[in-house]
Amino acid sequence: FMMEKNINRALLFDKCNSIHTFFMKESIDVIGLNDAMIVTSIYENVKPNKILILKNANHTLELPKGESKRYHIGQKVKF
Repeated sequence: FMMEKNINRALLFDKCNSIHTFFMKESIDVIGLNDAMIVTSIYENVKPNKILILKNANHTLELPKGESKRYHIGQKVKF
């Protein structure tokens, strides 16, 4: 998502529990997942130039701003 505007897709980072938003042009939503792909944390509207460490997460899902509203803690995510 770096250097992009109008983000319209998700990115899954396997075996990753931290991200940064340096060089990003807009805010994103971030979801932490455990190894069973269950939502453990949700961060809405993460602004550019931030560092984020996701609690109890083994994987990180980056989403366009506003898309995290479709998820809740404890939800199983299928890909």
